[in-house]
Amino acid sequence: MSIGLPSRAWFSFVNPQSPVDMLTGRETQISDQYLQVRAGGDIAAILGLCKVLVEADDAAVAAGASRVLDLPFIDEHTVGFDSFIDLIRSTDWTTIEAESGLTENAIRRAGEIYAHAERVIGVYGMGLTQHSQGALNVAMVVNLLLLRGNIGREGAGCCPVRGHSNVQGHRTVGIAEKAKLIPMDKLKSLFDFDPATEDGVTIVDAVKGMMAGKIKATISLGGNLVRAVPDQKAMENAWAQQDLTVVVSTKLNRSHLFPGTKSYILPCLSRLERDEQATGAQSVSTEDSFSNISGSVGKRTPASKHLRSELAIVTGIAKATVAPSPKLKWDEWTGDYGLVRDLIEATYPDQFERYNDRTLQPGGFYHGNAAHERVWKTEEKKAVFTTLKQLNVLAFGDAEGRYRLVTMRSNDQFNKTIYGYSDRFRGIEGTRDVVLMCADDIRSAGLHGITRELPDLKVTQHNLPRGTIGAYYPEANVLVAIDHHDELSKTPASKAVPVRIQVKTHAAL
Repeated sequence: MSIGLPSRAWFSFVNPQSPVDMLTGRETQISDQYLQVRAGGDIAAILGLCKVLVEADDAAVAAGASRVLDLPFIDEHTVGFDSFIDLIRSTDWTTIEAESGLTENAIRRAGEIYAHAERVIGVYGMGLTQHSQGALNVAMVVNLLLLRGNIGREGAGCCPVRGHSNVQGHRTVGIAEKAKLIPMDKLKSLFDFDPATEDGVTIVDAVKGMMAGKIKATISLGGNLVRAVPDQKAMENAWAQQDLTVVVSTKLNRSHLFPGTKSYILPCLSRLERDEQATGAQSVSTEDSFSNISGSVGKRTPASKHLRSELAIVTGIAKATVAPSPKLKWDEWTGDYGLVRDLIEATYPDQFERYNDRTLQPGGFYHGNAAHERVWKTEEKKAVFTTLKQLNVLAFGDAEGRYRLVTMRSNDQFNKTIYGYSDRFRGIEGTRDVVLMCADDIRSAGLHGITRELPDLKVTQHNLPRGTIGAYYPEANVLVAIDHHDELSKTPASKAVPVRIQVKTHAAL
């Protein structure tokens, strides 16, 4: 089953590991059913699947048959079940259809497949999380999986599909912006300093701080922040108003065009290039979507002999600005990255035992996931059913002429980098200046053949639910407000963005 904006990738693909498929173009079917949810309607759609399970379980009880719900698992490992079931029973199908944009029959078909599946993996990406209530979307996926015990056993569970492997945080290298997640006492002992006890800031708060003039300097390790965040025009101005901007980059990007009062672009080695330090070739750690951490060693000749690694740049800045201390061994850490991993292990001995040895063994090592072991790191020490107070993730209501914008990427795009203008997924060639709309919305708005502004977008018919439109990321970021973000994680919400279509008329010449 697939849910999302339609593209060929949801239905079939040519297996790149099969020589026969690559030579003949033979496709492999990868989904049995495709459900096109209205933007912002994921909660209602998943609640509908849960309702199918509950109704099937009621019928099984009445018939004396095997239960559909995994009651032994629910009783032993969860809390909040009764409240969630009450929500399911009190929500009628008419409401579910209206909020999700799906028919009851379509949801029932998918629910029946789930009810009879022995093992289920809930795979989701940014399309589920980049909403003003994205955390609730994920909570609904968890609710669905918990009903049949599909968390904490082989071949089942949540699988968030994340981006490239060098986006590393607390799980991989022990970095977090929340002070409570960091063992401050160990850091103080290891490095002989008083670490900050207040929380850092999320990307939303950082951008708002720049716009308010409260953040005066930024050091960015990679990325193209000015291009990536919402409110692009305001961000371009705010970024350039800082006293200092430092960007450590593997390649030039748009952020470099808006320098602060003092600005530095520090080119660095990419992960693909050889990183030779005092003790020889170095490796860095990566983590994949399945919690496997492994070492990565660059093989390519560096673009320049003058390039430094990210670590060498950071330690160089630190050495120049921080008072000397016997416990701050900047040169040694630069010369041997294994020493840095030893320090991570010393800070988190339970999570990173034998970090160096296991990172460099073939295939790396499985870092572990507490939920997979049915160890629940919640206040209740159990998995929690979330009972929601709303059936959509919208921070606004529907209104005449208002659409729900979904920003998207093409197949020839990596993050903000656009490699070409051939979107094979959607059959769009030669341009990205388009807004995708369904045929009924185009007719209702009277937009046939007219060019209008984002600026100058061409209306392109596409298979979308009524009221949902699509445009490319990051070009459409200018339409996304920085205050439009997930309330819990502060992730910018690039989905279900409220927009209007305005037709630009030209005076006759």
